[in-house]
This record gives sequence, C-alpha cells and structure tokens, in this order.
Amino acid sequence: MCSGLTGHNEVVLVVFEPAEVTYEALLGVFWEAHDPTQGMRQGNDVGTQYRSGIYTFNDTQEKAAKRSLKHYSATLKEAGYGAVTTEIVQSQEFYYAEEYHQQYLARNPHGYCGLGGTGILFKDNCA
Repeated sequence: MCSGLTGHNEVVLVVFEPAEVTYEALLGVFWEAHDPTQGMRQGNDVGTQYRSGIYTFNDTQEKAAKRSLKHYSATLKEAGYGAVTTEIVQSQEFYYAEEYHQQYLARNPHGYCGLGGTGILFKDNCA
C-alpha cells in the first residue's frame, strides 16, 4: 500500500451508536480533523493512500456526506481555501492495518501524525 499503486488509502472504520451520536456529528469531526483541500496528501505525507475520503454504507449516509461536503466546501471557500478534493463513494472491503499501526498514537503519544485541520469549524446546519 505504501507504494501508492494499490488504489487503497489509509482510513479508519468508525462504528457508532446512532442513539448516542449522529452521523452528521461524525461528519463534522471528519471535516475539522484534516485539510480536505490537499488532494493526494495530508501534511508531509504524499501519495494516493493519503487522499481524503468518506466511504458510506447506505444511500442515507451518502446523501448526508454529499450535503456536508457542499456545506463545508462553501465554508472553506469563504475562508480563502481551495476546492475540497474529498471522494465520497460506497464502502468496499475494509482491511485492518498491521498491529504496529493499530492505535498508533495511543501507544506513541508523541508519534508522527500528518493530519491537521484547517481551523475552520464545521457548523452543523447543512441538513
């Protein structure tokens, strides 16, 4: 995968209880946690495996994700950022990373992580 030739990218699988947190709230965390305008990179990490993506499990999630993209794109544009490059597609098979990368930052609190948000808040009013 590190070669960037497999078509895969580095993602997290989010399992949540809708009675506890909404999908829309999770989308807000997603948008704020990284810079979705960087294309095939995040920070110093460059390659197709570092692209921004939302992988949905049903049509409802896909529609919500696309609404949130439209909303956050406009918010970023107003702040002077370029186009959002996040892909939104139906989820395919998920492969867990090797043990070394599982909970990496929890086990290595000062470890490298190329993610960094834009500092622009996602306001949950895109319903």
